[in-house]
Amino acid sequence: MPWLDILLTALAPAIWGSTYIVTTQLLPPDRPFTAALLRTLPAGLLLTAYVRQLPERRIWGRMAVLAALNIGFFQALLFVAAYRLPGGLAAVVGAVQPLLVMALAWALDGRQPARVAVGAAVFGVAGMALLLLSPGAVWDTVGIAAALAGAACMAAGTYLARRWRPDVPVLAFTGWQLLAGGLMLLPVAWWADAPLPVLTVTQIAGYAYLSLVGALLAYVLWFRGIARLSPVAVSSLGLLSPLTAVVLGWALLGQALSGTSLLGMAMVLASILAVQWASSPRQ
Repeated sequence: MPWLDILLTALAPAIWGSTYIVTTQLLPPDRPFTAALLRTLPAGLLLTAYVRQLPERRIWGRMAVLAALNIGFFQALLFVAAYRLPGGLAAVVGAVQPLLVMALAWALDGRQPARVAVGAAVFGVAGMALLLLSPGAVWDTVGIAAALAGAACMAAGTYLARRWRPDVPVLAFTGWQLLAGGLMLLPVAWWADAPLPVLTVTQIAGYAYLSLVGALLAYVLWFRGIARLSPVAVSSLGLLSPLTAVVLGWALLGQALSGTSLLGMAMVLASILAVQWASSPRQ
């Protein structure tokens, strides 16, 4: 089993789990689309300027679709959820992502998922359900809908990125998606969000972290993993995002962690390990 690839890919959702606490504690309030824009566009500009490699014209359409799913739609929905829900709950809803990827592979490729993988993914959803019962969970309808839609976009983007496999180096593949997705977010942020106030040093640092670490580094690791692992295996690692969000909320904000929450976390970790085992190539 390619454990090094798994561990490097797992860093991406672990980093994304910090999005919620950074958004609520460091950024100006009520500007989800601006946050998504400032996370993705600078990272895309930096990467594309570094690689200086334009994708072939024949794959521009597919790259645009991937940029919309993985970056534009997903990041906009992610920050809507992050502003409206507690961090753990916002990320927890994404637990359905591995099941969505399995359903896409079955429907479009005729690849019936292994029973162990399905069972493990359902087990992970059950673990997330226990986390939902933790004290302080707030059911905001718009936030929940945004989190669910974001999970669907990311599942489709993960599946299609592996299915289409454009012949583009991972840095260029990541950079052009971030750039295109950021450009898609530009008019939305301009129209929907209030102008930014004069930013403090803390707020600038928050945006810089989200862009350089949360977008540039994390997406490079994520797309590298998609190229090397199965889509189901990659999507199951996304469950590390809510775990990170919950742990950070407990460690830094004093949010309560009940025994039920700890049981849910253990179930999610067991689910991730089982999906990785079930998805690994057999010798």
